[in-house]
Amino acid sequence: MPDHEKKLEEILNNIRPVDETAREEARARQARLAKPPGSLGVLEDISVQVAGITGKVFNRLENRALLVFCADNGVVAEGVSCAPESVTLKQAVNLANGVTGAGVLAKAAGCAVYVYDVGINGDVDCGGVADRKITRGTKNIAQGAAMTRAQAARALLIGFDAASEVIEKGANIIGAGELGIGNTTTSAAVLSALTGRAPAETAGRGGGLTDEGMARKLKVIETALEVNKPDRNDVLDVISKVGGYDIAAMAGAFIGAACMRTPAVADGFISMVSALCAVRMAPRVREYIIASHSSCERGYRIAAEELGVEPMLDLRMRLGEGSGCPLAMLLADHACRVLNEMATFDEAGIDDGYLDAIRDTERKSE
Repeated sequence: MPDHEKKLEEILNNIRPVDETAREEARARQARLAKPPGSLGVLEDISVQVAGITGKVFNRLENRALLVFCADNGVVAEGVSCAPESVTLKQAVNLANGVTGAGVLAKAAGCAVYVYDVGINGDVDCGGVADRKITRGTKNIAQGAAMTRAQAARALLIGFDAASEVIEKGANIIGAGELGIGNTTTSAAVLSALTGRAPAETAGRGGGLTDEGMARKLKVIETALEVNKPDRNDVLDVISKVGGYDIAAMAGAFIGAACMRTPAVADGFISMVSALCAVRMAPRVREYIIASHSSCERGYRIAAEELGVEPMLDLRMRLGEGSGCPLAMLLADHACRVLNEMATFDEAGIDDGYLDAIRDTERKSE
């Protein structure tokens, strides 16, 4: 087994399950807080999930980090995107300078941003973009494999190392985002390969395509799947044949967060497909992932259902860049603050006997 794959296998074998004792203690405290049962909805679920991840009932998620992996995709030669390839490089620099949509949202949320070049097709002259370039973009998936298997494993390890490093520096929640023209095409191809769903179900219009452009995109994905014949039971094979460096690196970041027992926020469609890749490689990763927002991309719902997660928000967003992550990180921190600081019935001086009938009804329905 090649060195990169061997290291990856060792990492996957070291992922531990979440702490069920901490989860139950957090759930029990939620039941004692002075409020109707379940009245804070998803916020309650998130606080319990975070407790299981960290092994602690009381958490603060103030040290936030957004990791954005940037790479170009050879499939843009097929005319699958409305934007030119040069946008990837320019927006990577703009993101590092804090002036893209995700950059502005991250700053407002007190979230540090780390930008990585894992395969931009050009020279990046910006100190804020970390050089982790594997090659100058991938190859055209309509004509053959996007990358070698070794390159796919290397990209995963880059994402793993990036997550591990920022967590070691103090981040206690991370988000994974991407930049890469053409990557809704590669993500749809990966999702189709992993699920067996047709490209017409997994592919959307990305940044915006005409009907003619959309028809061409679907044909390209169909061709890529036929030419490469990815093995749905082998995630590395799928990524290497029809994926992208950004997809692989984000999957590695989710795996890294799980290894470090840190919550990881998935952004939109591409990030969610990456999360699915990570979970297919190591099912325990699923418990560490928080879905931020529901993307307008058609395949998002399929990926979310495959993962068994529900997004926290639906803001009709489809920007990418990890733009939904800072918003979700704030909400996750707020969820923890409620569990930490809200008074219990006893502390509030309230006799909660009036809720017994409601609790009995809920128990019977479980």
